[in-house]
Order: sequence, then structure tokens, then C-alpha cells
Amino acid sequence: MISYYGCLWLVSLLNLVWCFVQAWECTPGKEMAWNILSLFTTSGMLFLEVSLLAFLLQGNHASGLQALTRTFVISGLIVGLDLLLKAIYLFGFSVPLFIDNSEHPHQIKWGLWVVHRLVLTAIYGSILFMYHSKWRERLPARPAFYKYVAFMFILNALELFACALTGNGASFGFWLYSATIVCYHAFYLPLLYITFLADFFEEEDMHLENVYYSEMKDAGFFDADWE
Repeated sequence: MISYYGCLWLVSLLNLVWCFVQAWECTPGKEMAWNILSLFTTSGMLFLEVSLLAFLLQGNHASGLQALTRTFVISGLIVGLDLLLKAIYLFGFSVPLFIDNSEHPHQIKWGLWVVHRLVLTAIYGSILFMYHSKWRERLPARPAFYKYVAFMFILNALELFACALTGNGASFGFWLYSATIVCYHAFYLPLLYITFLADFFEEEDMHLENVYYSEMKDAGFFDADWE
């Protein structure tokens, strides 16, 4: 659990720095620093995103620290592979994944982002389908999760559409892609807290209070109240 909190704080700080140093993307000599920062920032946010999905897909049994620990391991493996592939394309094949240029669109880059967004859109779409199917009971009975999945499905569908347009040379696609990226970095972490972390922290606080009460009762702290 401490590791998850540490990752959450690290990603939040990376995302804050990413927002403040946008000028690095078009500053000569800062391209490498921008690529490294963008790589780790996006991978960190993807880790949080995959963690919540893995937690969600465990169904109604997804509660408590044990379920969150399992998702930590699964998410680490998936995001680690994703980071490795991006690093190979970025530093091995010199594909400018995080430097956008509307005048000279890189076909391989936009093709990779299309595949990336297609996978995420398909996953969120499948979960939305499950909410309206006979497998609905396997998902947590929390309206906040449904709203989260619906929001992320729309956002990833827009990014998929924008990447496809930009890859074909449409200037509107480049503008739409930039807008969705800004929205993702600006609103995802607050959305994650509202949807998941606030309720989780409240549940864990209540659980700890019950544990403390039971321990104090076993130790005889409340015996005087019954005399």
C-alpha cells in the first residue's frame, strides 16, 4: 500500500512538472529531456489507469488492501512492457512519440498511437457493454465506476479519432489531439481521486477504527463502562 501511495505522489509531481515545462517540446536542446519526462509521466498515469481497471475487473470482491496489492503487481507488469516498447521506438528507432509537429506528421508515430488508443477504447467499451449485459453482477455496484468508465471511453475514443485524422494529415485532428491530451493531464488525477481514492480511504479509515475498537475492547478498556 505504501508503494501505491508513493507511486501516486510521484505521478502527481511528474504531471505537475510536465504541465509547467511545456515549452521544452519546442526548445532546441531540450528534446531529450522532454521525451524522458513525457515517457515517465505518461507511463505513470497509465499505471494508475490500469490499476483502477484491474481493480474494477475483479468484480464485487474487489475491496480492501489485498485486492489493491494484486492490481499493483499486474499493472506493474503491463505498464513495464508498455514503457519498454515506447522506449525502443523513442530511443532505438528515433520515433518522436512526444514531440508533435502538425507540418510534418510522422506516420509511424500516429500509427502507434492509433493502436494504443484503440486498445484502451476497446477495453473501456467492453466494460460499458458488461454493465448492460448479464455479466453486470461481476462489476462493482458503484455508479461512480460506471461514470468513470464512460468518461474514459469517450476521451479515448476522441483521442483515437484525433490520431487517425492527424495521421492522414488533417489539421483539425492535430488540434483535437492536443485538446484531449491537455484534458487528460489536467483532469485524470482529480477524476481518479473522486471516483476511487476518496471512497477507498474512507472505507479503510472505518476498517481501522473497527480494528482499534476491537483491540481496545479485548484489552479491557471498556470493562468499566459495563460495571
